[in-house]
Amino acid sequence: MTDWNKNIIEEFRTNSGKVGGPFEGKDLLLLTTTGARTGLPRTNPTAYIRDGDRLVIIASKAGAPGHPDWYHNLLANPKVKLEIGTETLEATATPITEGPERDRLYAAMVAVMPGFAEYETRTSRVIPVVALQPST
Repeated sequence: MTDWNKNIIEEFRTNSGKVGGPFEGKDLLLLTTTGARTGLPRTNPTAYIRDGDRLVIIASKAGAPGHPDWYHNLLANPKVKLEIGTETLEATATPITEGPERDRLYAAMVAVMPGFAEYETRTSRVIPVVALQPST
């Protein structure tokens, strides 16, 4: 885990889900996936939006050529853990890689975090959207 992520995770957990810097005032969750190769838990901070009863995250990796590691992990095991504020819940992750639903959800994220628009210009890959359906 990078020091950047480690510091955000620590700040998130210390301040009941609130962080400063570029995420100040934004909706942020901690996503814990199971490592595809190791089977170990891997936690990453990520911005999210709500879409009905689902939460939506973007596998942007800031527009890097490849997908983030957490995306590969949830493809191998779609059962994930989410931390939102002080709440922890289980969810199932469903990638949305094309079509009008993907485009609508990506645009909704751009509306609240405009930096995601720039990420698309940095890469030739289609950046996946991931819907997180909390378990009941």
